[in-house]
Amino acid sequence: QVQLVESGGGLVQPGGSLRLSCAVSGRNIMISAMEWYRQAPGKQRELVAGIDAGSSLYYADSVKGRFTIFRDGAKNTLYLQMNSLQPEDTALYYCRGGTFWGQGTQVTVSS
Repeated sequence: QVQLVESGGGLVQPGGSLRLSCAVSGRNIMISAMEWYRQAPGKQRELVAGIDAGSSLYYADSVKGRFTIFRDGAKNTLYLQMNSLQPEDTALYYCRGGTFWGQGTQVTVSS
């Protein structure tokens, strides 16, 4: 059984940083494509960042240079380091591995 559990969200001021984690069980993230998505109120879910099985990285244009996706095979955990956060980054953030999704973690950027 595959489970993805996100954590690390919270309230942060503009310009601040957060690191999201996605702990995965039942699936080896080092040989799997893994992605982060987000969904803001009233908007469609959008791809934020991904890492494929060959370790190639890809990002939405809106987060390039500010967000970094990486993974730790020993912990079987996917991460999203988010710097220079802006109010428009406010959303529920989800991790995805194949057809499996986590429950989401809320990120709110506000002064």
